[in-house]
Amino acid sequence: MAVKIEKKIVGYKVHKPSDVAPASEPVQEQPQPVEMNEKIERPDFLLGTTYKIKPPVSEHAFYITINDILLNEGTDHETRRPYEIFINSKSMEHFQWVIALTRVISAVFRKGGDITFLLEELLSVHDPSGGYYKKGGIFVPSLVAEIGAVIEKHMKALGIIESEEMSDAHKRMIAEKRAEYEARQKNEASADGSAFPANATMCKKCSQKSVILMDGCQTCLNCGDSKCG
Repeated sequence: MAVKIEKKIVGYKVHKPSDVAPASEPVQEQPQPVEMNEKIERPDFLLGTTYKIKPPVSEHAFYITINDILLNEGTDHETRRPYEIFINSKSMEHFQWVIALTRVISAVFRKGGDITFLLEELLSVHDPSGGYYKKGGIFVPSLVAEIGAVIEKHMKALGIIESEEMSDAHKRMIAEKRAEYEARQKNEASADGSAFPANATMCKKCSQKSVILMDGCQTCLNCGDSKCG
């Protein structure tokens, strides 16, 4: 299309291609961070952590392995989430329900969303025999609840749930349980050879915990051995 110049030309300038303002590029939307869901395929490599528990209700220890998947790797939204769980033990009496439990828990992990409800269900399972105390005087209502406690510990390590400060009432309850456990331990110790006092010491002659201080002399109540002759 021809353009008629009606004014006097006083100067000119040659435009280069670089002087032309580039057309505005369309703004690309940032990809949404991937959340855990059951459609995510299992990668060939997963990070895992193994926990060992030795409940007194079983002859053998249990080894609980929780494998985690890394989501949005290399981005600001990188997160680590539990993907599957395995429980192994030499004890065969619990084999069937342990296998079933691992499959159900793994399915819940892969489902995504809020999985903290799983802890509430596991921790609320009570053994008909009354539960047990593990090392440190901590009361555990059942073996299933102890497995739940391991999962809770793992979730806290991943930052999925926060560690809550115990209330005063909870601390008092724990102190009472610990005192009850220590009292029971003392009673069991005194019941072992109930004919002798709880503070008796071991006799080197008869190997019984039956030596007491009597009339100023260490005397064995079982065999009669005495340092005073």
